[in-house]
Amino acid sequence: MATHAAAKRLWKEYKDISNPRTGLKQVHVEIEDDNIFLWNVALMVIDKDADYNGAYLKGQLKFPSNYPFSPPGFKFTPPIYHPNVYNDGRLCISILHESGNDQNDEPDNETWSPAQSVESVLLSIISLLEDPNISSPANVDAAIAFKKHREEYRKRISVEVARSQANIPKGFVMPNAEDLKQNLKDEEERQDDEDWWEDNYYEAEDDYDDDEDDIEYDEEDQGLESDE
Repeated sequence: MATHAAAKRLWKEYKDISNPRTGLKQVHVEIEDDNIFLWNVALMVIDKDADYNGAYLKGQLKFPSNYPFSPPGFKFTPPIYHPNVYNDGRLCISILHESGNDQNDEPDNETWSPAQSVESVLLSIISLLEDPNISSPANVDAAIAFKKHREEYRKRISVEVARSQANIPKGFVMPNAEDLKQNLKDEEERQDDEDWWEDNYYEAEDDYDDDEDDIEYDEEDQGLESDE
């Protein structure tokens, strides 16, 4: 039962993320062999000030059968050079850690909960690519380079970016900052439309209930009339 519920939710999240109008422009997702629990993703860094700007980074999300009660796992394929990425490509980020784990020493509001979504995970990963967390590094050497040898760090990242761009599908156009602004505007309009329909639906229901309350039936009189 848990697997069926998890699959149903994941298909919905996949469709939302892949929506050409309101989905995530900086993310490309493919389901591996029709297995909804295994996503191949490409993350695009659009922030001009980020060291990984222009990158097309591939990774894989694996979901447990009891999703969303347990978080997915994520790793970059191939691994990348980043303070928060282990040498095998696994990512160290709070949102992928289960809450209530004393060993993590992380606030519960930053760790995984069923209220989180695939979208929030992907956006958190992109945010970490743009702004590494060197206070909790998975790759200590990369964290030291980021903090003390920025030019050397940037040169190495530029190699990573160039390597990643070789994976951009033929004919694919990388999104830019304007695309993201339009994406946000479309999402806000969609949310406004949903709110409008929801508000009007409940207002119509209230009006209907009020109309019913206004109707009074005098059963005794009706009975007398029918006797005549």
